[in-house]
Amino acid sequence: MIKKGIILAGGQGTRMSPLTKAVNKQLLPIYDKPLIFYPLSILMLANIKDILIIVNKGQLNQYKKLLPNGNNLGIKITYLEQSKPRGLPDAFVIGEKFIGKENVAMILGDNFFYGQNLTGKLLINTKLLKGAKVVLHKVSKPELFGVAKINKQNKIISIKEKPKKFLSDLAITGLYFFDNKVVNYAKKLKPSKRGEVEIVDLLNFYKSKKQLSADLIGRGGAWLDTGSIEDFYKTSAFVSAIENRQGFKIACVEEIALNNKWITPNHINQSIKFYGNCDYSKYLKNLIKK
Repeated sequence: MIKKGIILAGGQGTRMSPLTKAVNKQLLPIYDKPLIFYPLSILMLANIKDILIIVNKGQLNQYKKLLPNGNNLGIKITYLEQSKPRGLPDAFVIGEKFIGKENVAMILGDNFFYGQNLTGKLLINTKLLKGAKVVLHKVSKPELFGVAKINKQNKIISIKEKPKKFLSDLAITGLYFFDNKVVNYAKKLKPSKRGEVEIVDLLNFYKSKKQLSADLIGRGGAWLDTGSIEDFYKTSAFVSAIENRQGFKIACVEEIALNNKWITPNHINQSIKFYGNCDYSKYLKNLIKK
């Protein structure tokens, strides 16, 4: 059972400069809320309450102004700083003490997931006891992504980063589930030519032991990467369309906490006071009027 989660919110956000010169990318808005709320909501939907957020050195105070410690959400948020980007698996080395003897989930801070059956899938994936599992999503241009080929049992049999020759149209998203061995495996990785340890190498470690499986986001589900300014606008437009049509908010972390009975209406009132007079606060007010 996975009870701990990591959000990797480091990186320089160079493709979004000059916006990211003053503010961390994960604190920029996706429509009506900061980007960090979206990966945080995924871990909360997976019933994960003990969360580590890894941020760039010098940007810790920016996050603590928004999400001090998680008490207002009935969860525990811990922060650690990353001095410089060293690759995705470095998160497990940085977070070794946080992970302890537990299994762990990791989500990239700039990934967006949406789907009607998403919560059920997340809860199933957190039952992982051994090995690793990655979440895949069908894409029309697989040459732009790291992709995985799977067999009928959803075991991954091949992985390739941005393949020039077609291997699979299933892209590896930024959501992963690992057993506790991930820490030692991450420590054994050697940097690639670009000077960072690679997530593909970590996944191949599990694949070599036949312990790497996949879960697929089905038709109707969405995975969006917010790596560029254009991607930010596309994702914001998606959220805007859903929220304004259906009247509920995506990634309202207070609503998830309330539905999970982690917090009370009193906590919601405290959040309303913190956010001030805004549409988000009005939505929160309606939650506790029901």
